[in-house]
Amino acid sequence: MKVIELHESVTESNDKDAAELRKSLSYEGITLINIMSSPGSGKTTLLSRIIKDIGNKVKIGVIEADIDSSVDAEAIEKLGVKSVQAHTDGMCHMDAGMTRAAIEELGRDFDIIFLENVGNLICPAEFDAGAHINLMISSITEGDDKPLKYPLMFKESDILVVSKIDAMPAFNFDLDKFSERVKGLNPDIKIFPVSAKTGEGMACLENSLLIR
Repeated sequence: MKVIELHESVTESNDKDAAELRKSLSYEGITLINIMSSPGSGKTTLLSRIIKDIGNKVKIGVIEADIDSSVDAEAIEKLGVKSVQAHTDGMCHMDAGMTRAAIEELGRDFDIIFLENVGNLICPAEFDAGAHINLMISSITEGDDKPLKYPLMFKESDILVVSKIDAMPAFNFDLDKFSERVKGLNPDIKIFPVSAKTGEGMACLENSLLIR
C-alpha cells in the first residue's frame, strides 16, 4: 500500500480536467465511483461488503482519501484489493487533478476504481472528481433531515445509499419522508436502503454498480 501526499490543484479548469479524466477512463473500460458521506456513515464498511460480494466478478482498486492516517487503506488491503492512501494536505475534498494523480499511483488495470472521498457533506459536492458515478451514503443514525441541511450533496449524487437500516427500529427515522425530501431535490437519484451488516438490499445496489 502506498501513501501519497496530494496538494489541491485549484484551477479554473477543474470541470474540464474532470471531463477529460472521465473520458480517458471510459476509453480504458474503467468505471470510477466517487463515494461521499459524513464521517461515521459507514463508507469503509459498505465498501468492504461490496468488495467481498463482487470482488470475484470484477477487478477492483481503491483510493482512500483523508486528511491524514492510513487506517482505511490498510483495512481495504486486508481484503486482497490494491489501494492507495491519499493525504489531501488539509483539504476537505478531492478534485480532478488530485484524483488523476492518485490513479496514476494506483494503476489502471481495473474494472472499477472506488474513490472514498474525504468525510464531509460540503466540499466533496462542490468539486467534480472525474467520476462516472457519485455515490452518497446517509446513515439511519444521522436522521431524516439531512436533505434539508446539505441539499447540494443530494443534488450532485447519482446514487444514494441509506445505510444501517438494521438499526432503524432504534431510531426515529422516517424513510418515506426522507426519500420524498431527496426526490424533491433530485428526481433522478436512485435510492438504495441497505445494511452492510446483514446484507439486506446489497444485491440491488451492487447490480446497479455493475451495469453501465
